[in-house]
Amino acid sequence: MKYKITQIDSITRFFRVEILLENLHLGTNEIHLPAWRPGRYQIQNFAKFLKKVEAYRNNGEKINIYKFGKESWKIENNESETVLLTYQFYADTANAGGSAIRKNFLYINPINCLMYRKETINEPCNLEIEWDTNSLAACGLDFSIEGNSFFFQSNCFHELADSPIMIADKMETANYIINETTFHIWIYGRTGFDWNCIISDFKKFTQTQIEIFGIFPEKEFHFMLWVLPDAYYHGVEHTRSTMMVLGPAEQDFEEMYIDLLGLASHELFHVWNVKHIRPAQLLPYDYSKENYFNTCFIVEGITTFYGDYILWKSGVFNDYQYFKELETTLRRHFENDRNADLSLLESSFDLWLDGYEKSIPNRTVSVYNKGALAALILNSIILDVSNGSKSLNEVMRLLWDEFGEKEKGYTYQDYINICEKVAGVNLNFYFEKIIESNKDILVEVNKALKLWNKKLQVNDSNRFTLI
Repeated sequence: MKYKITQIDSITRFFRVEILLENLHLGTNEIHLPAWRPGRYQIQNFAKFLKKVEAYRNNGEKINIYKFGKESWKIENNESETVLLTYQFYADTANAGGSAIRKNFLYINPINCLMYRKETINEPCNLEIEWDTNSLAACGLDFSIEGNSFFFQSNCFHELADSPIMIADKMETANYIINETTFHIWIYGRTGFDWNCIISDFKKFTQTQIEIFGIFPEKEFHFMLWVLPDAYYHGVEHTRSTMMVLGPAEQDFEEMYIDLLGLASHELFHVWNVKHIRPAQLLPYDYSKENYFNTCFIVEGITTFYGDYILWKSGVFNDYQYFKELETTLRRHFENDRNADLSLLESSFDLWLDGYEKSIPNRTVSVYNKGALAALILNSIILDVSNGSKSLNEVMRLLWDEFGEKEKGYTYQDYINICEKVAGVNLNFYFEKIIESNKDILVEVNKALKLWNKKLQVNDSNRFTLI
């Protein structure tokens, strides 16, 4: 597939997409726009941002194209093997998963603006973006500059869809190297960061994460940050990059920096935990519909636990900073979701239904918050039964060795088997109560907190405090 983005207008927020469709068969051909994006398990209907979808033969003659689904079109091709498909895309979604145009700044998530053909989804893709080539470009893909365009190359649509692109006239940037991997940091929207501090801290938590798994699976990785004028906190994981959005730009540096560290550590851990160690139901992704899976408490809960825990273990966070963040997670669960009807397993499955919005009272639990506490409890159990010789780290390492490195999807039962293999004991009680039921977990949380001589206490106003 050959894509081109042109006519980028910072006033109207529209750009034009051109797709050269080659080797079409005579008759009816189908093309689709993704309905959701990996990292947010919710149908988002990106087709609502499209208009003027048209198709042309080589001689410029229009041919018939029509919709047969929300994100699907049919092209009636009776003469030519090559067709040019064009449409306008409205890019004004200023978050880590959208696409947006601003003056002297372009942010594109290919997953929400580029169509694909199922027959060619695993074939190489090229994307050309017409933009001021004096600008800086940040992306996990290889690219070159020719004439007035940036050219990005990918091995397949999956890789292209997983590679956000940030182009701006000015960005602050730096990098560091661990083993043979180069880690790049790009910041747009704010200047004056303490780069010595950033590089030192990022090196620490990156090294600690690599030590858990034994290897970083990519040769390059890009931390991409867009600082907005308004309050915001959002990050999305990708295989060779993460896109992070924070704000407001005038926020005190120390406050924003804590948020940046938390986001960056969380999203980096996702390189292993979901981009490579992936639930079987997500391998490969089907962009046309919900990909239901009941293990999102592993994908997001364990990652939420490790994001701050690794900052602490690596020395980036001190005791006060870590336990402050842990207290926030504890309070979010016990003050909001403690009496929820659905278990972690059920809430993982229902993430596609209402996991990213306020549901009816006492229905679901957060796979992020309760999932992180489930990881905290499991870590303490393994430490206890192994007399401190093993922890959740060994579970993650085995998931990598047996599934991530082999590009094999895992199931819930696979996860149970690995946890019991590491612990060396039957863990039915843990899985039945913590993961599969809606029973209160305060007792188990406080048992885990004893490891650090901490306790979660509740007052008469149902306010929880970590002491």
